[in-house]
Amino acid sequence: MVAGAATGALVVVDRRTSGAQLDDQSIELRAGNRVKEQIAEGRARVAVTSYNRRVLLTGEASSDAIKTQIGQIVSQVENVKEVINELGVTSSPSLKERATDTLITGRLKASLVDAKDISASAFKVTTERGTVYLMGRVTQREADRATDIARNISGVARVVRAFEIVTEAELAGMQTQAAPAE
Repeated sequence: MVAGAATGALVVVDRRTSGAQLDDQSIELRAGNRVKEQIAEGRARVAVTSYNRRVLLTGEASSDAIKTQIGQIVSQVENVKEVINELGVTSSPSLKERATDTLITGRLKASLVDAKDISASAFKVTTERGTVYLMGRVTQREADRATDIARNISGVARVVRAFEIVTEAELAGMQTQAAPAE
């Protein structure tokens, strides 16, 4: 029951429709499964992140051909609007590198919560090999502010923005729709 209430709260503050949120969860599962089914083990390590039906691929592929193939597999998943293929053609990161990436993501998420001029829930954060990937439906001001925050986190080598930019008026409309009726 508590988990259901927490999930319901997330739906309310998320800037995506509940349908888009469900689609994103489904896309991540289906895309991940299809990659596992079609790419031989050891040829790639892929993380699939979907936000508003735009898919970010991070991780590693053993060759450019495998990277391209993975992008094509994911683009054929139902409801995918766009694929942002950021797979590196390199070996998998060490345990220490993965731990550092997890730490960077945690620090950035905490910094976004601390920033009172933006809504932390509007951002999805992924870190791979010191590169921070930012996704979300945000205004240009919010995008710039989150990017500035990310660039000032220790260990961040690069920031990649994969935002869907909305106007202040569109944002106000989203917030009006999300407000509960009294």
